Amino acid sequence: MAKILITGGAGFIGSNFIHHVLQTYPEIEVVNLDALTYAGNLANLKDIEKDPRYTFIQGDITDEKCVNRAFKEHQPSVVFNFAAETHVDRSIHGPKAFIMTDVLGTYTLLEAVKTHATPLYIQISTDEVYGSTHDGEFTEESPFLPNSPYSASKAGGDHLVRAYHHTYGLPVIAIHSCNVFGPYQFPEKVIPRFVTNLIQGKKVPIYGTGQNVREWIFTQDFCHALDFVWQKAKPGEVFNIGTGQRIPNLELTTKILHLLEKGSDQIEYVADRLGHDFRYALSAEKIRALGWKPTYDFDAALQLTVEWYKTHESWWKPLLPNSSL
Repeated sequence: MAKILITGGAGFIGSNFIHHVLQTYPEIEVVNLDALTYAGNLANLKDIEKDPRYTFIQGDITDEKCVNRAFKEHQPSVVFNFAAETHVDRSIHGPKAFIMTDVLGTYTLLEAVKTHATPLYIQISTDEVYGSTHDGEFTEESPFLPNSPYSASKAGGDHLVRAYHHTYGLPVIAIHSCNVFGPYQFPEKVIPRFVTNLIQGKKVPIYGTGQNVREWIFTQDFCHALDFVWQKAKPGEVFNIGTGQRIPNLELTTKILHLLEKGSDQIEYVADRLGHDFRYALSAEKIRALGWKPTYDFDAALQLTVEWYKTHESWWKPLLPNSSL
């Protein structure tokens, strides 16, 4: 039975992708390597923890011995690297953890892929590596112009991925995605933070004027896109994954307020984020040319997400600062 290695599989996107793989491919085993940092949560995988096709290894992707042991014991046919520090605000206040995981961790995985002749490595990255634009779209050929320590660390890892393909011939694919949202997202990110704040009767903070624009994709659509690239793409390729659903932060907030039957008096405007990117926009023509397209309308997916957080307080309340649970 074929095995795949997923790093960061206890996190938001990684855990959703593990569910997708186990449900879609009964002949595939999944090995989850996760350091269980603050954003890693095994409760995301409670329903499949006893599945004989699932194995969990607690370990850090910067730990060469741990990584090489996992590769040697399980001999994966493909590696999906979801493991990353991802929150921009945290990167502004503490960049070192981002450099360690997103750059050194990627290096460690690439070395293991080279050593163990792994057939395929897929790097999960972000649209933020391209920087900010007031108009137009970023293509796969757009230059990297990262503006935060987070996006710079992801760009560093992505450059290593490209270099290892060019220099060593490693079979790699890089993914740059717009903002992913949905169930199991740690409540520091904007959608779950705003939803959980409002459920608790708290206000929601908006940076600046709220006109910064982000592009959004529902987690199920993202998992299908990643699966599509895995099955269809060739090593050495880069793909943007986007939907064209671009929304100013204030409009997003208004939609969440409406779904929770709250008024605009629940908005609290705060000082803008340092180096705040104004707008992200991806051209997804390349992956669409292969036959993929998103299936979820943003408003419908947002409603599903809000309902999930409303009915899963036992999941997110223990994750909040100073939680008594």
